[in-house]
This record gives sequence, structure tokens and C-alpha cells, in this order.
Amino acid sequence: MTDDPIFQRLRLLTGASAVDRLQRSRAAVFGLGGVGSWAAEALVRSGVGAVTLVDGDVICISNLNRQLQATALNVGRPKAAELAARLAGVSPGCRLTPVQEFFTPATAERFDLGSFDYVLDCIDSIGNKVDLIMRARANGATLYSSMGAATKLDPTRIKVASIWKTQGCPLARRVRRKLREAGFAGDFQTVFSPEVLPGAGNGPPDRDETGKTVNGSAVHVTAVFGMMLAGLVVQDAMARAADPAGN
Repeated sequence: MTDDPIFQRLRLLTGASAVDRLQRSRAAVFGLGGVGSWAAEALVRSGVGAVTLVDGDVICISNLNRQLQATALNVGRPKAAELAARLAGVSPGCRLTPVQEFFTPATAERFDLGSFDYVLDCIDSIGNKVDLIMRARANGATLYSSMGAATKLDPTRIKVASIWKTQGCPLARRVRRKLREAGFAGDFQTVFSPEVLPGAGNGPPDRDETGKTVNGSAVHVTAVFGMMLAGLVVQDAMARAADPAGN
């Protein structure tokens, strides 16, 4: 599989052993919005052998400005299935599993988090996000988590850091507080931005066509968040491939 011409350019950068490790890896992306959809695309284009796509939502018209699978032709269709259909044409050998369901404390037991080498958290809901983080870490999966990509405009401000080292991100601050309250003492890498736009969040709340309260977001930021999450997977695979102990 390492000689698959689809991944020739990646192999020139990472070496064959890293590509082989990626092709033997299993990843799950939870939340397929403006961050998660692009993260999933990058995982598949980077040769990850099996990708599970988890989101219980359907595509709505306001998704078109930033979500990879959203078009004017598939509004109302399941996000997970639509993204899987797109990605099947990118890497036919990738084993894609769309799951039309939200990850919540009530559904958590349906997901075997320990079966994944990588879990990418792209969930918006704070409660569901914290629950996924804690369960993924408890089950031994390598976790990478997206913090808030909304209300940001400058992609050059986006960074990677431990959850305990993030700065200027209201979502990260709330996640840290919830983790401390739950007694979580572990660590994991996050993608975040410390950018604070003047006046952001000071006006009356806006709502999408479903009635959900929303913040402004732009694809040139959300996509970079997703790409950086996938980049962490590639870098981890390279590091493990270079480890003589195979860890």
C-alpha cells in the first residue's frame, strides 16, 4: 500500500514508513462542521486508512460558507453521509464509516473510542466536548481538540498548544474549568487562536435558520483549524515511525 501513487508526494516528505503507519491507522472525527469537515478531508488525503465521521446534523444553507461537504444541492441531507460520499472519491481505498449521530453522554457507550488510534474533537457543545475528551483519553486514544474557531479572522494567529497553555480563547477557558471540576489531570494538544476581534459578541445574539444561536465564522479560519488538526496526526505518525521501539 505504501507505493499507492495517490500518496507519492506525501511519501517524498514523510518517508514510506510514516505513510504505512498512516494507512494502518484508524481515526474518528467528531463534529463535521467548519473545522471537522476539513480535518476529515486532510486525513483522507494524507492516507489514513480508516476514518469514522460522526455528526447527527443535516446540511443547512448557512453551512455553505465554511463546511466542505455543503452545497446548494444537498441542503437537508446528512452531513456525515455527504462527506463520506465526497471522500470516497478522493481515496477509494480508505474505509469510511459515516455515523449519523451526535456524541453525547447518552450515546457515548455506542462508540468504542479505544479502537481508534486518533480522535479529533471538533464538537461545539461544551458538555459533549468535555465528555468526549475525558472518555477518549481514558481509552488511550491520541486526542487532538479544536477550540473556538468562530469570531476569528486572522489565520496567522492560529496556534497549537496544550489545553493548559491556551490563551485568549473563551471556549478553551470553559473547557479547562470543566475538566478541573471533573478531576481531569491529563493533557492533550489543541488548536486555538488568541485573536479577539473588537466588538465580537457584544451585539444581540444572531440565529441560523434552525433557530440556533450562532457566532460569525469564516472558511479561511475554520479550514486552517481543521488542517492543523490533521497535521498533528501526520506529525505523530512520522514520530512513531521513526521511533526504534515502535511506540
